[in-house]
Amino acid sequence: MNLLHLFGLKWNPFSADVPIEALWRFPKLDHFCWRIENQLREGGFALITGDPGTGKSVALRILASHLSQLRDVQVGVLQRPQSAIADFYRELGQLFGVALVPHNRWAGFKALRQSWLTHVEATRYRPVVLIDEAQEIPTAVLAEIRILASTEFDSRSILTVVLSGDARLTQQFRRDELVPIASRIRTRLSLDYLMPKELLEWLRHVLERAGNPQLMTPELMATLTEHAAGNLRVLATMGNELLALAASQEIPQLDQKLYFEAFNPAPRPKPRTQLATPAKA
Repeated sequence: MNLLHLFGLKWNPFSADVPIEALWRFPKLDHFCWRIENQLREGGFALITGDPGTGKSVALRILASHLSQLRDVQVGVLQRPQSAIADFYRELGQLFGVALVPHNRWAGFKALRQSWLTHVEATRYRPVVLIDEAQEIPTAVLAEIRILASTEFDSRSILTVVLSGDARLTQQFRRDELVPIASRIRTRLSLDYLMPKELLEWLRHVLERAGNPQLMTPELMATLTEHAAGNLRVLATMGNELLALAASQEIPQLDQKLYFEAFNPAPRPKPRTQLATPAKA
C-alpha cells in the first residue's frame, strides 16, 4: 500500500493480476473474442498460440470476461491441464455441476454430454471450456475432449473448446493421433513478439489505467520498449524492478538514471593487489 501511495497508483501496473478492466485489448484480440462469440452457436475448437511472454494467458482472461457477460453462456476454465483422464473428468464434473462417479468413466461421459445437450437445446449456445498451458495435456485426454465435444456421428458439436499453448502444442497436432483435432480448429489467434511502438502503447495503457500516466519519463519508456526484446513479460518484469527500486529510494518518477542504476550498475573497483616482494640481491 505504501508503494501505491507513493506513486499515486490504484494498483501495480506491472503485476500479473491487474483488474480485468485494466488489461490491454488490441484489435486482433477483440476480433478473436468476436469470432468465439459467434462460434458459440456451432461449437468446435479454437486455438491461441505464442511464445512465452507474448500474452496468451492474458488473452484467455479477456476472453473469459467477454464470454461471461453473455447471457446463457456457460464457461468452464480447466485448471490442471496435465491431469490424466480420471482427474480430467472429475474437474469437468465440478466445473459444470455434474455429479460423476470416478470409477465409472462411461457414466461420467453420458452425464456430461446430457448436461451439455440440455443446455444447447434450451439456449442454442454451446458451453465453453478454456484450457491454458494446453501443451501439457496428455494425448489421451485431448482425444477424449474431441469425442466429448461431438455427437450425431461427428456432425454436431455440443461444446466450444479454446486451447492455449506454446509451440509444443502446434507440434503435437502434427502427430497422427491428434490430426483429427487440428483439422477441427476453426478460429486461431497467433501471438508474436511486439514492435517497440506496440510495447510503448501497452506501457502507456497500463500506466494510465493504474492512475499515473506520468510515472515514467518518456525517455525511460522508450528505453524500456527498445530493450524488452518484443516480450510483454520482460517489459513488465523490468518495470516492476524499477518500481521497487524507486520506492526504496522514495523517488516519485522513474527515469533514465534509475534504469542505469538497476540494469547497468557501475563496475566494482578491483581489490588492490599485494605489492610484490622485492627480489633479494
